[in-house]
Amino acid sequence: MLGKKRREEEEVRAFLGKGAEFTGKLMFNGSVRIDGDFKGSIFGSGTLVIGEGAQIEADIRVDSVMVSGEVHGQIDVKKQIRIYSTGKVTGDLNTPVFAVEEGAFFEGACRMMRNEAEIHTLTLEKTNTGDKG
Repeated sequence: MLGKKRREEEEVRAFLGKGAEFTGKLMFNGSVRIDGDFKGSIFGSGTLVIGEGAQIEADIRVDSVMVSGEVHGQIDVKKQIRIYSTGKVTGDLNTPVFAVEEGAFFEGACRMMRNEAEIHTLTLEKTNTGDKG
């Protein structure tokens, strides 16, 4: 990526490399990078970096997500999500900051909140209440 080093990648505490596969629940503090295949749930306080070539099928609830690979699932973040030019995201997003580079792919709905408290109190299901009374 033209030699630019992202600050979020500097202090990676866990790493799932290319060719590795994992199914289950990932919980972390700090930064985690996934370059392999992951299926399940991801929860954390910190940054999730999804590397180019990664295949993720998961519901994600973290502080920040940086996507260069492919993600399918619901993503709830407290700070920001960035989809880089090689990134593909299919699923609904809840985030206060949403950045997309030219060439990136996103299919789903995005709800932008003003503060962190809104992220865990979302009511995603709305009922049709045509009757007022």
